[in-house]
Amino acid sequence: MGKVLTAVLGLALLGGGAWYALQRAAAGDSTAPGTSAPKRQLDNVRGAASRIESEADARAKELEAKMRADP
Repeated sequence: MGKVLTAVLGLALLGGGAWYALQRAAAGDSTAPGTSAPKRQLDNVRGAASRIESEADARAKELEAKMRADP
């Protein structure tokens, strides 16, 4: 009876330790505290969209200036 109880308690401790380690590793994945991965991804997309829009505006202004300069 003592061996069975020792085995059960050992497995419980082993399982609890594995669960704790996995939960701790999953919580430590974010680079900034309090920032979730979807929020960071959305911020990256917004930044890229803003950059693309400003580059398109600059090209449009250059084209407009070129069209006005040509008679």
